[in-house]
Amino acid sequence: MATLQDIGYSAAVNLLSAIVFLLAFAILRLQPLNDRVYFPKWYLKGIRASPTRSRAFVTKFINLDFKTYIRFLNWMPAALRMPEPELIDHAGLDAVVYIRIYLLGLKVFVPITILAFGVLVPVNWTGETLEHIKDLTFSDIDKLSISNIPPGSKRFWAHVVMSYVFTFWTFYVVYKEYKKIAHMRLQFLASESRRPDQFTVLVRNVPPDPDESVTEHVEHFFCVNHPDYYLTHQVVYNANKLASLVAKKKSLHNWLVYYQNKYERNPSVKPTRKTGFWGLWGTKVDAIDHYSSEIVKLSEEEEKERERVLSDPKAVIPAAFVSFKSRWGAAVCAQTQQSSNPTIWLAERAPEPRDVYWDNLAIPYVSLTVRRLLMAVAIFFLIFFFMIPIAFVQSLASIEGIEKVLPFLKPLIEMENVKSLIQGILPGIALKIFLIILPTILMFMSKIEGFTSLSSLDRRSAGKYHLFLLFNVFIGSIVTGTAMDQLKTFLNQSATEIPKTIGVSIPLKATFFITYIMVDGWAGIAAEILRLVPLVMFHLKNTFLVKTEQDRDQAMDPGCVDFATSEPRIQFYFLLGLVYAAVTPLLLPFIVVFFAFSYMVFRHQIINVYNQKYESGAAFWPDVQRRLIIGLIIAQLLLLGLLSTKDAEELTPVLIALPILTIWFHIFCKGRFESAFVKFPLQDAMVRDTLERATDPTLNLRIYLHDAYIHPVFKGDEWERPQVICEEENSPLVATTRYSHKTTKKSGHNLSYKCRN
Repeated sequence: MATLQDIGYSAAVNLLSAIVFLLAFAILRLQPLNDRVYFPKWYLKGIRASPTRSRAFVTKFINLDFKTYIRFLNWMPAALRMPEPELIDHAGLDAVVYIRIYLLGLKVFVPITILAFGVLVPVNWTGETLEHIKDLTFSDIDKLSISNIPPGSKRFWAHVVMSYVFTFWTFYVVYKEYKKIAHMRLQFLASESRRPDQFTVLVRNVPPDPDESVTEHVEHFFCVNHPDYYLTHQVVYNANKLASLVAKKKSLHNWLVYYQNKYERNPSVKPTRKTGFWGLWGTKVDAIDHYSSEIVKLSEEEEKERERVLSDPKAVIPAAFVSFKSRWGAAVCAQTQQSSNPTIWLAERAPEPRDVYWDNLAIPYVSLTVRRLLMAVAIFFLIFFFMIPIAFVQSLASIEGIEKVLPFLKPLIEMENVKSLIQGILPGIALKIFLIILPTILMFMSKIEGFTSLSSLDRRSAGKYHLFLLFNVFIGSIVTGTAMDQLKTFLNQSATEIPKTIGVSIPLKATFFITYIMVDGWAGIAAEILRLVPLVMFHLKNTFLVKTEQDRDQAMDPGCVDFATSEPRIQFYFLLGLVYAAVTPLLLPFIVVFFAFSYMVFRHQIINVYNQKYESGAAFWPDVQRRLIIGLIIAQLLLLGLLSTKDAEELTPVLIALPILTIWFHIFCKGRFESAFVKFPLQDAMVRDTLERATDPTLNLRIYLHDAYIHPVFKGDEWERPQVICEEENSPLVATTRYSHKTTKKSGHNLSYKCRN
């Protein structure tokens, strides 16, 4: 059991690590050679020029202006200086709303921390229960927790009252923030510049027609059902194989450039490689000739596949991006049912072109339900079986566990400093390392489910990661024993007993979570700003691959906010803070430091580094609010379960109202604000359309949307529009080869649909 001394030792080590990371960042960011690593966003915007171009030889690499080193911490106020409207224009609404989650954490927990330390800490400290229990090992941390209050004491009323105060304060802050974000989203959608997705819907599960191709069928359907607003469409090709060939060719070209650069630096030695796997075995060949010939072969294969995709009707999948003459027309289509059969002609607002995940557009709609069912089962087993290695690692990351497995180390680990290190740092580090591979697995599972945009993939993966953190890290770390023992315990007891089982263990695990917060939330966030991996990768590319300034720009890896893992991690801190606010308030200052430090660091990263892959207009915010509500309900139920073991059953009716109020609050917020995140108001769409017609009456939307939604592998090619579109442009009647069902097929009557263009 960790003591205050162990926590202090852990705090000192993690604080020192954070300071070292921050000092290293402050020095490295001042070096001209690293400018593209720490300020890539400004290069991508074309605002910043390389400081190595017009300097003397030495100063191209090392900053010799010692005055700048004195002001090495000026990045902190600079990160907070940019006003929010300017930050939205600079980085996008997604990035700004993301860092507002950290700000929300400060708004919630700073007042809660002050109240908890002003009311609950004195109540707990003066309980004097643990000192009178014989043969009980406890620390000063436990004396600050609810464990120090005797069973049946009236002091528990303080925890109940403060739980109400904490809940209503959280309601107030979350409501205000939800209202603010909803307003920001609507304002952003109404004020942003013209984008293709404003005029476009994604239509999936186009029903087959024996007489028409997919592109003809789509056009005729929308000419009939949206005659005043339909403009054009782009069918979707299954170009996944072609995309893999293009990616493989790009990889081979990078290797060719590497060996060409190597040869230019030393022309006396021809570079060679082996033809086997990863160049580890096989026949030794000239590397430049080898990759040149491989690229030629792949180019021929790529061209054949490109021709096949464009000419083979089977390469067209039953989906299309349908564009309209106005935002209003697109909004109406996206928010209405297109057919009496709700399983066909499924229309949804199209993601912006950068946001489309093309690989999943080729998945047949009928298989999506099966895929998602299989992934739901898979995530259940992943969560459950992951408990086994986590429980094993957690057992080893303790004094008793190490002594049991490695008894010969007992004299060493019984030393005071080593013991403090193990109890104060090792558990958090072990858990952090074990979670590294998880996001990749969860993203792979989300892709299998068939979501069609990068933003939806991120949101889906974030949901899985949140469940994993909730069950494996939180509950799995609290409940002792192996995963099988935990499952047996839960199955053999009623649902009302589970909060008691977990609630009893909560105070005992406070020190573990404090160490985890310091490892992940202090040192981990400081390591984030250092960008050590991108720094090393940039200099490796700069040394071996870069030949021109354009190559150097491409070697920059600005990265982006990894929403799929970062947002659930923030929710985990919300959960810890809400659960321990009324149980062990000592944890709260560590939470506050995390939110404050993270807000400053990620604001700096969004201003100077990150370049978002897409813009969803903060569509993820309802998920943020829902997970926060889940954390609040869990905190209330666990406090109820804990008090029921303290002979305070008379408080149960008082506490049971809190989860009910919280669910009502969530339903109220959902009904009041969520529509802003899933629908586009027709009034706003009409205002934008009217304003655009007045300010730009000569706008040709057909040209603007011509190639907005073609597959990226076709970008740059001479894109040939389907013939039916060209005919429609020149004639008010759209010819069709569909036979009339009122006559025999032998009569061959043609039908025509009038499209009002």
